[in-house]
Amino acid sequence: MFGTSGIRGPVGEEVTAALALDVGRALGIDAERVVVGRDPRASGRFLTDALTAGLRESGTDVLDAGLAATPTVARAVGWQEADAGVSVTASHNPAPDNGIKLWQPSGQAFDEERREEIARRVREGESNLVPWDELGERREIDAGEHHLNVLAEIEIDDPPSVIVDLGNGAGEVTVRALQTLGCEVETLNAQPDGSFPGRPSEPTAENCESLRALVEASDATVGLAHDGDADRLRAVTGEGEFVPGDVQLALFAREAVAESDVDDPQVAVPVDTSLAVDDALAPAASVTHTKVGDVFVAERATDADVVFGGEPSGAWIWPTQTLCPDGPLAACRLVALAAERPLAERVAEIETYPIRRESIEVADKSGVMERVEEQVTAEYDDVRTLDGVRIDFDDGWVLVRASGTQPLVRITAEARDEGRCEELFELASAVVANARQKE
Repeated sequence: MFGTSGIRGPVGEEVTAALALDVGRALGIDAERVVVGRDPRASGRFLTDALTAGLRESGTDVLDAGLAATPTVARAVGWQEADAGVSVTASHNPAPDNGIKLWQPSGQAFDEERREEIARRVREGESNLVPWDELGERREIDAGEHHLNVLAEIEIDDPPSVIVDLGNGAGEVTVRALQTLGCEVETLNAQPDGSFPGRPSEPTAENCESLRALVEASDATVGLAHDGDADRLRAVTGEGEFVPGDVQLALFAREAVAESDVDDPQVAVPVDTSLAVDDALAPAASVTHTKVGDVFVAERATDADVVFGGEPSGAWIWPTQTLCPDGPLAACRLVALAAERPLAERVAEIETYPIRRESIEVADKSGVMERVEEQVTAEYDDVRTLDGVRIDFDDGWVLVRASGTQPLVRITAEARDEGRCEELFELASAVVANARQKE
């Protein structure tokens, strides 16, 4: 039921009011107070109502944050001394989708054990409904104001001009925070609209072309882009260059390492992260790999030696602040860096390498992956199966990994040399082709 980042799928097919009601009942079994918020998708209203009904008939009080960024909801769980939080969102997914993501008081998403327990309760129809006179209450809260107050503590010397592309999502708190910090802010796609008329929700380079062009034509110091629920943050330099995700990860991680006083600091990243991050951190820190998904990065970030966690897709976690990916926090911190020294200069310092990715449609991805693992472990020494099958070499790596939601196997290869990258990619492709012959 839970993917790499909560429950998510097409509304009316995989995500329904019935499912939201069941999740509310399952969560309400052992929760007295729950914070609930949603992104701008039209389906979010009835899904929130259904989920809230399931909580209230379990005797659980609901603190309704309304339209709010996912990190605002996640942070509000602790602020409100609640037992859990729920974001009704499909994050960066397209408009037909919606979903449900559950949060702990620490700001961390539900870990695997808690996710599985909720899934079991839903499957088995388990609930603990109360009499009519013990129903939970529902009241509205302003979680955004508290989030704003935290962000306003960030120091920005000589606040610059900034352009923020909200992607018609829920990230208004970023604009308010930057204005509070003294920045001149221009917005793009600022009207919340779950049909995402301005651009697709995911802030990729292709989808942020309008932001890139606007920054390039202006005197803005930096451009910022959120997804639908503002847990992701991507950036554009003052020259109009879209910053690659691995480079942005390296910049944030290097700054977090410099600020920390941890011996042998670690940075948590998924297994498909570029060598650019390893090299940018060495020798001051090292990376520790997790499964793909911000949930898994956050779980690793609970360890005391991890000073930062991130995914190249745009999820950034500062564990001393919160264990949720906080796009507004990332936005303010990035502007602070850009105000101190041009972002383009910082980007130029990060050496990048050839990397190639491809997705292959398969009929039986689990069977293909079993055969890939069997062949690779028999032929190579440095093999890891944390998430898919990864082979590490002195000058590069390859990863073969099944998609979590589609009938695809994804191949990634990276090396410090173009020719070697192609060689490693062909190696991995041949292994997958051999495994597919037995489908």
